[in-house]
Amino acid sequence: MLAGSAEPVFGVLPQRILEDLRHPRSESSLIWNLVYPRAQPTLSLLSLLELRPLWGSHLGLRDEALRPYYWGYELGGERLTGLDAVLESVDGGGQQTEVDLFLLGEQDLVLVEAKRNGGLGRCGRYLSARCPEIHLPGTASCRYWEIPTALFSASLAFGSRPIPGSDSPLCNLHYQLARTLKVGEGLASRLNRQLHLWLWVPAARWAALERDWLDFTDRVTEAQLWRHLRVLEWEAIRRLPT
Repeated sequence: MLAGSAEPVFGVLPQRILEDLRHPRSESSLIWNLVYPRAQPTLSLLSLLELRPLWGSHLGLRDEALRPYYWGYELGGERLTGLDAVLESVDGGGQQTEVDLFLLGEQDLVLVEAKRNGGLGRCGRYLSARCPEIHLPGTASCRYWEIPTALFSASLAFGSRPIPGSDSPLCNLHYQLARTLKVGEGLASRLNRQLHLWLWVPAARWAALERDWLDFTDRVTEAQLWRHLRVLEWEAIRRLPT
C-alpha cells in the first residue's frame, strides 16, 4: 500500500481482502492505491464523468461528492447502510456478492467492478456441474430464478429458465455482473439513489472483456439504467489529481 495503512477500515476488512492487499499486483491493491489518494475525503462525480470512457453513453456533466466505501466499508470502518440486508435478500445465506467499490453521493450510487488481469466471473456451481437447474433438478432450485428479490430475469433478458440438457446459460456467462446489478438495484432503492454500474479495467484488457460486457449491456431491460452503465480505464483514473 502506498498510503493510508493506519485507516480504521483495515480493522474490519475481511481477511481475504487484507491478504490480497499485500500483493502489489492484485486487484485489491490497485483499487486502494489509485482511489484512496484521490478520494480525500470524497471523489468528484464530475471528474469521473469528464473522463473519456472505453464504453458508455453521454451523461449530463454535473458534480457531486462521492464518498468511497471499499468492499462495503467507509474509511472509519462503518458498513454501508443497508448493504447487509440487501446482500441477504439477493444472495441468501451462501457466499455473498463482493462489490469492489461503492461511491455514494446525495443523489447517486456507483458500484464499481474492478478488473486487473482476470475476467468477468462465471457461476461456480455451473462450472463444477452442480447447477440446481441443469445438473441437480428436483433437489433444489437456483434463487436467481426463484426468489423475487434475486431474480435476474426481472432486470436482464436472459431468456427462459435453464432445464436439464441446456447449453451454457446466460446466467453463467454474466453471473458476476448480474449479481452485482441486483445488489445495486436493491441498495439504490433503499437509499433512494440513482444507480450506476461501472467496470474499471486496464486499457490493454478491454479487448478481452468487451464482447461479454456488450452482451450483458444489451440484456439490461431498463433504459434509464442502461444509460448509467460505463467502462473506464485505470489509466484514466490514475491521471486524476491526488
